[in-house]
Amino acid sequence: MTKRKTASGNTPRQADIAVVGAGPSGMGMALLLARHGFRTALVAPAVAAADDRTTALLESSVEMLRSLKLWERIAPHTAPLEHMRIIDATGRLIRAPEVVFDASELDLPAFGYNIRNTDLNRELAEACASEPLLERIDARLDALEPGESGVTLSLSDGTTLSARLAIGADGRRSAVREAAGIAVSEWRYPQCALVLNLEHDVPHHGHSSEFHTPTGPFTLVPLKGRQSSLVWVQEPGEAERLHALDDDTLALEIERRAASILGRMRVLGKRQLYPLGGLTARTVAANRCALVGEAAHVFPPIGAQGLNLGLRDVAALGEILVAARRRGEDIGAPSVLAAYERARRPDIISRTTAVDLLNRSLLSELLPVQLLRGIGLYLAGRVPPLRRLLMREGIAPLMARPRLMRGLPLG
Repeated sequence: MTKRKTASGNTPRQADIAVVGAGPSGMGMALLLARHGFRTALVAPAVAAADDRTTALLESSVEMLRSLKLWERIAPHTAPLEHMRIIDATGRLIRAPEVVFDASELDLPAFGYNIRNTDLNRELAEACASEPLLERIDARLDALEPGESGVTLSLSDGTTLSARLAIGADGRRSAVREAAGIAVSEWRYPQCALVLNLEHDVPHHGHSSEFHTPTGPFTLVPLKGRQSSLVWVQEPGEAERLHALDDDTLALEIERRAASILGRMRVLGKRQLYPLGGLTARTVAANRCALVGEAAHVFPPIGAQGLNLGLRDVAALGEILVAARRRGEDIGAPSVLAAYERARRPDIISRTTAVDLLNRSLLSELLPVQLLRGIGLYLAGRVPPLRRLLMREGIAPLMARPRLMRGLPLG
């Protein structure tokens, strides 16, 4: 199969599955399918801009990447997250004690590994380019028409693509989701995230530190060397003020908010602002279309849950499609899509609800809410069985962990 086509004209292309969107979830989905024998088209316009954000790949996601023989090329760009520290910096009447979780309590070298999105995307793109059954099409999806036996995608380069199934990995404004007629529940928070990378004088020793503040989390996550990524959730006006500061002034402000735990700091590269909100698709599959990643769910950057939830979508959908093909079923049939919905709905709802409640608890001035949050963190720090349960479930729910995330083959 030709790996890359950009020619104009209206000669239909053919694939078993079309994946729309070339972020980490989309590329991971396309690679999984191609490596399990599906003729796969990955549709997305080429993106030249570097992504200065970072992603914490939790242990279950690492296991999936290892199963797909991708981890070896990704690992050199990562920093291990060996310890996770939660610090109550709300300054309120009721405050929780500091809690530190250690990966060694689960007999793991690390909870996960943090990586710059630029490095992750580059390694995945290079893996896609060398996959024989994967065709990368540098084009935008203009229209998608589901039919009884397949879907037809009209692309911005003037060509059409026919497939038995379309997978939307095209973000919160998903064109695939819209074409499939899937409704969403959407909400906004009075918050904005300032995202940037830092260099600092004191080693982080593999500690990820999350300060809980009245406006949201202030989270420092290790990168390679003496560098860390920062996600600072603030009220929109304050986030814009911080974003406008010069590098030296902003670095001093960050060091102060971090209680100098990493010493003197220096801002690296660009800083970005992201208004916070949430989104949940009413179903993750309909009309020969399936959704993964932010096409299916969006929530605030708390606990490194976003992309890891998306990669569980990828692993679960791949498992279901491989099993359906083995049984001789139509991979786009309603029964197959319904199986994917059943597999993912509990995980998506529980994760979205947990992150939403934690975020709202930080914003609440109600004493009962503060008390419940404080008691929860106190018990998490003092009751070993609860600690281990929270750590395991934070990595990935045991009841919703697909085969690839348990080191098992799909067949």
